[in-house]
Amino acid sequence: MLQTLVHYNIHFLLPLLVAFSFYRTIWFKAYLIMVATMVIDLDHLLATPIFDPNRCSINFHPLHTYWAMGFYMLLLFPKKTRLIGIGLVIHMIADAADCALM
Repeated sequence: MLQTLVHYNIHFLLPLLVAFSFYRTIWFKAYLIMVATMVIDLDHLLATPIFDPNRCSINFHPLHTYWAMGFYMLLLFPKKTRLIGIGLVIHMIADAADCALM
């Protein structure tokens, strides 16, 4: 239960906090962009079983690898991709927290 609570709070509340703190004039748009990055979880469809509560996503699914995370970090630098990068990095933090609480 704690694992689920932490995971989803990071996924939804941390982007809201970032959006409201650093993108106050466009906070709702910034929040939606960051939350939309959860689409990378589509790579879970490649796994069998698709959902396993005891599986750590980090370095298991293709879009959750360390190589992918390096790319997500690079997205933080250009202003045009920064919100996407922030959303993806937050997503990886949520999944890493998930792994730590298993």
